[in-house]
Parts: sequence; C-alpha cells; structure tokens
Amino acid sequence: MTTNVVRILAARGVPVRTHEYAVDEAALDARSVARSVGAEEDRVWKTLVAMSDTGEPLVFCIPGPLELDLKKAALAAGCKRIALIPRRELQPLTGYVHGGCSPIGMKRAFRTWIDEAAVLFDTILVSGGVRGLQVEIAPAALAKAAGAVFADVSSHPHGP
Repeated sequence: MTTNVVRILAARGVPVRTHEYAVDEAALDARSVARSVGAEEDRVWKTLVAMSDTGEPLVFCIPGPLELDLKKAALAAGCKRIALIPRRELQPLTGYVHGGCSPIGMKRAFRTWIDEAAVLFDTILVSGGVRGLQVEIAPAALAKAAGAVFADVSSHPHGP
C-alpha cells in the first residue's frame, strides 16, 4: 500500500518496512495494532495531537501502552498547558483520521516531539497515514522526517 507517508519517506531515501493489517474499527488502539502486525506492544507508537494554551497545534509520538503526560508535554513545548484535541478536529487539522494519524505528511508542519524512549529501539512502528498500515522506521530517521525532537513526554497510565 502506498500512501503519502510512504511516498515522502521514499523520496527522501529513508529505508522503511511497511506492515499492512486488517482494520477492526472497534480495535484501533496501539495494543490491537501490535497484535495485528506481530510486533511488541512497546514498539508500536501512536501519534497524538494537542493544542497549546495559545492555540498552537502540537504533535506527540509516544509508545502505544503509555499515555501522553500533559505536564511533561507542555514543559517540552514551553507552554503553560496543553490539551488533546477532540477527535472530530483531527482530520480537518492534520488530514488524518483517528487510528491513521502519522507525524509525517500532515497538512501543515507542526512542532513535533517523539518520546525519548524511542532511542531504546532500532526501529519503531508508526502509522503509515491510513488505518491498516504501519511504517517501521529508525527513530532518528522518523525525527528527521517529521522535524521532531526527542523529549520525555509520556507516562504509564496509572502513575510513574
């Protein structure tokens, strides 16, 4: 399957491996995707979009099993506070739907952070821009392609 994400990465000479899977609309979470592509849960990452207190869209990539830590993310972005955008605002803002949001190839370039845990892996998987496609990519290549920086922006769902 070729998407804008795949085309952008190919045009930049970024080596990636794609993983297609059957989409279950009731199971779009990263854990379900990990099972579908046969990957470890902590290697499948989700892309979340937040809005700063000043109205700036911000993009964060974090491990699937973790949550975006809004305080850490705001600190990384230099904001007082941030909040995740409502799902209905995702596609008009980014061009992507929930479950198919990639940090690469959004309608506009937004400031982007990748959780620093990414450097623990040779490759991680992020959405290929549609539901049913994951792109396996080296974290440094993802950061370069997305114009992202690494920062501590996630936490475990029930505390540290």
